[in-house]
Amino acid sequence: MLTQKVVQEYFDYKDGILYWKVKAANRVKVGSPAGTFDPATRYHRVHILKKFHKTHRVIFLYHHGYLPDFIDHIDGDKLNNRIENLRAATKSQNCMNQKLSIRNTSGTKGVYWLKREKKWLVSLRVNSILHSFGYFKDKELAELVAIEATNKMHQEFSAYKGVLHGQ
Repeated sequence: MLTQKVVQEYFDYKDGILYWKVKAANRVKVGSPAGTFDPATRYHRVHILKKFHKTHRVIFLYHHGYLPDFIDHIDGDKLNNRIENLRAATKSQNCMNQKLSIRNTSGTKGVYWLKREKKWLVSLRVNSILHSFGYFKDKELAELVAIEATNKMHQEFSAYKGVLHGQ
């Protein structure tokens, strides 16, 4: 079982990177960076105790001694595994801070074009509950409402944290 003690026996940590502390396999050089990039998941991962683990989860365990169900990359960059960029989260909180979907046509999270109404809809999902903030003819107004609503409802997990009101 992966524990903080095991992780600290195998790795050293510096600036978001794990380095091998022991020769865990023939190809491993002590002091070299541990792990590889997994193109399927787009996360960095390390192989330890006969299993692959996402590097950010190992780093969180290394520092905090436990593994939450979800770990959020504060800046949204899956490859920035600095401990300062990692925080425990619920599934809902982790989803709040996701990058803009490639299917999004407005360019703003929470803003959707409704062809039939010929208006922009602002809505957000929090804890599986969909909250609607209205329909808008003006896209810029819809974007402002979405940013304000996101900051209020998602709080520190808001993708727009600090946007608006000179924060």
